[in-house]
Amino acid sequence: MNDDALLAEQLAYYRAGAAEYDRPYAERAHLRELLTVVDELPVTGDVLELACGTGQWTTRLAARARSVTALDAAAGMLALARARATSPRVRFIEADLFAWRPPRRYDTVFFAFWLSHVPPARLTAFWDTVAAALAPGGRAVFVDDGPAAAEEEVLAGRPVPSVLRRLDDGSRYRVVKVFRDARTLTDDLSARGWSARVRTVSGCCVGVAEPPPGTGTCPDAAAGSG
Repeated sequence: MNDDALLAEQLAYYRAGAAEYDRPYAERAHLRELLTVVDELPVTGDVLELACGTGQWTTRLAARARSVTALDAAAGMLALARARATSPRVRFIEADLFAWRPPRRYDTVFFAFWLSHVPPARLTAFWDTVAAALAPGGRAVFVDDGPAAAEEEVLAGRPVPSVLRRLDDGSRYRVVKVFRDARTLTDDLSARGWSARVRTVSGCCVGVAEPPPGTGTCPDAAAGSG
């Protein structure tokens, strides 16, 4: 299965499972505790949130930001996020994160539990997009699963690391999932010229990263927001 087919199935999973998305936050104390980490992170100014899901993190970002632009490719997720995050400072956009390009720059680019869903072959393009979205002095702030989450049903021998997930109706979907620890993430970003600090919190990776000096070119506003 190539990247495009796997990513299409991944998107189908999140579109079909929007109503079940919040369940882990209700069932796992460490996820509820992890939400509070936003209060300790350099989330400031105009914030771009990638893969906002149902808005679990969006509300906390809005409490610290001048504005939040939150993107997700699943309309059902965005509907739940809009109901949860009602602040006038928040704007939602439905967009494919692998095709969308930032029409402007932001002080903070935030993404939670998204980086591990990016296929390795697309990682360079992803970080280039993040760099292009950051204003001078801006930072990328992210949260993601650590190796402990590898208790998922990992599909062995696949060209793209992936897991099998099931929804309540019995449907099954293959989803990209690349498990990395804090050291691996730090080393990868350093090799790309980023300055990064990644630590482990409640078994998850929490990172703050700054792009290489002079990188990232903000596209013309005519490019649109997707």
